[in-house]
Amino acid sequence: MSVWQLVAVGLVMLLGLVGVLVPGVPGQAMVWAAVLWWALTDMTPAAWGVLIGATALMLLNQALKPLLPPRRPGESGAPRRTLMIGGVAGIVGFFVVPVVGGILGYVGAIFGAERLRLGSRGAGWASVRSVMRATGYAVLVELFCCLLVAGAWLGAVLWG
Repeated sequence: MSVWQLVAVGLVMLLGLVGVLVPGVPGQAMVWAAVLWWALTDMTPAAWGVLIGATALMLLNQALKPLLPPRRPGESGAPRRTLMIGGVAGIVGFFVVPVVGGILGYVGAIFGAERLRLGSRGAGWASVRSVMRATGYAVLVELFCCLLVAGAWLGAVLWG
């Protein structure tokens, strides 16, 4: 696979990760489709392994989706900007501090944005709890699943 194709696959994957944060955009499907494109073009055992793992993880995420609270961003009281800041920080955090950085970045950025908006630490934590109940858990699980797939793809490209 050429470098330009790898860059294109990476961009589609990045759009999928951001798409998880935007309602109505099939971010999870975009991430899986990028891995499929890469595996069909590369055709190495590592590529097929990542595709099989990504498929299993995405199916597990779909099976768990009904168990999570539905996304209702209006009930949290936080502006959509706060959720986007949390999502972007989760994406960056996942790659800066592998795996756990995604969760820490997501929740930490939501707390930081809400503390600045509301002015106190207690109100910030109360808002984080409200955001996590209204939309946070569903978004975090889907985002984390897509981040694991993106991380596996990146690892296979760099070391495979």
